[in-house]
Amino acid sequence: TISTDRHNAKSDIFTFVKCQMIMPPLPTLPRAEISSLKANLTHAIGSKNPSAASSAVELPPFPSVTADAFLDRELGEATPGSNAVHGEMLKVDGVDWSNVFKALLDTHAAIRTNDLAKVYEAQSSFHSAFNHTFGSYKGNWLIPALHVVCRNTHKAAVLADKAVNRIKNTRNDHARLHSAVTLLQASYSKTLNDRVDMRRNEPLSEDGSKKVGVLYIVNQLFSMYFELNTLRLCKNLLK
Repeated sequence: TISTDRHNAKSDIFTFVKCQMIMPPLPTLPRAEISSLKANLTHAIGSKNPSAASSAVELPPFPSVTADAFLDRELGEATPGSNAVHGEMLKVDGVDWSNVFKALLDTHAAIRTNDLAKVYEAQSSFHSAFNHTFGSYKGNWLIPALHVVCRNTHKAAVLADKAVNRIKNTRNDHARLHSAVTLLQASYSKTLNDRVDMRRNEPLSEDGSKKVGVLYIVNQLFSMYFELNTLRLCKNLLK
């Protein structure tokens, strides 16, 4: 018993020290990579190309859930909106994309840290900024990009929660997934509430209805509700 207590004590101390370590800030990306990402996004927006837009907001593979993927702040906190480390500006056709672009760069940088909590924090900021900008555009050509953002937010939240739970030796912390649900619900509202009538088999364009993007987001939300055991919320999507 004494040996077990000592082992538990050492484990608790190790976990506490590890979680309280001061991690370095997000690294800034190399200038060549920033320029490439900026060129891709600028071209996609300027040409209003749905496929190019979805590719421009896609991310590299996320890090795996390992013991080294841990938070650099108090466990359990899942507040989106970290301060951007990249100060890049981007305006296309008179629309300011700076917040979206800076958050996209931060997410790419966070992935390199192998800290899944940082990845989700950056991705949630990116998703929030993208939701805001998405609502300022007419048409549905940005729908594929929105779907990529929703998928990555969902995935980042699941992985970050797994990393946190591994540190805390529990399975009950789903704070990041709960936060992600709010972001996807906002995306869902922006597609569902579009006033343009949806016409079947119509190609994505500057005049099309955003409603064509609803079903994919609904499927993502159904999956999230199932993971959170909150299936009762599905009824809010069945309209």
